This record gives sequence, structure tokens and C-alpha cells, in this order.
Amino acid sequence: MIDILMVEDNPGDVRLTREALKGAKVLHQLNVVSDGEAALDYLYRRPPYEAAARPDLVLLDLNLPRKDGREVLTSIKTDASLKSIPVVILTTSQAEEDVLRAYSLSANCYVTKPVDFDQFTRIVQGIEEFWLTIVTLPPK
Repeated sequence: MIDILMVEDNPGDVRLTREALKGAKVLHQLNVVSDGEAALDYLYRRPPYEAAARPDLVLLDLNLPRKDGREVLTSIKTDASLKSIPVVILTTSQAEEDVLRAYSLSANCYVTKPVDFDQFTRIVQGIEEFWLTIVTLPPK
């Protein structure tokens, strides 16, 4: 079972991601939080996430309420207990400065969300194919 944490405040994108992952080749659990504070609470197993499984992969939007994705990424990649978790930035921003900053903060991948449903589905399925079936993820 692969545990995925999706940090996304757009319910439509969450729904599309769930739909795209329905036919996944790998058994997975998609857990969703809608802001950066909740993401860190989940990762550090603070209330109400004390029983949360350590994710094998994080899908992280950059533009989030309460604490943005850059701050969440920084927290993950500077914490010895979390930094081995792969983080895929999945965001609408195509800004070169966002891409450069995400990689400078040690993002593992940067993917721009398309607006078209079919393209979005293909992108999520591509992420699933690469990160869940091709790559060997670090042990929990």
C-alpha cells in the first residue's frame, strides 16, 4: 500500500486526482489536506492526525491558505525525519521563479496543472506510473 498525501485547497483538483488514480496499478491511499498548516500537522502527526501514516509521496500545491507550499516544502526538506519523502509540486503556476525556487528548496519534481480534464488525468496518471511503479520509494 502506497500512502499519498495531497495538499490541495481546490476541491475540483482533488476530485480529478481521485478519479485519475481510480485505475492505478498500485494499491494506494490518497489522503488530502487543504492547507499548509494541516499538511505539517499531518506530517508531524499532530492532532487530529496522530494516527496518520507517513506518506510515501507528497503532491503539493504552491498556493495554499494559512501556510503556502513553499513553506511546507522547506519544512519537509529541512527535517531529517521527513526529507527523504519525495515531493511533487503540482500547481497552476508556470512562473520561472516558482520552478527555480521549488527546485532550490529540493522539490523532487515540478508539474504544472493543465486546465483540460483529459490532460489533467494524463498528468496524474503519469505521476502515478512514475512514482508508484517505476521509482523505488524510500522505506518508511
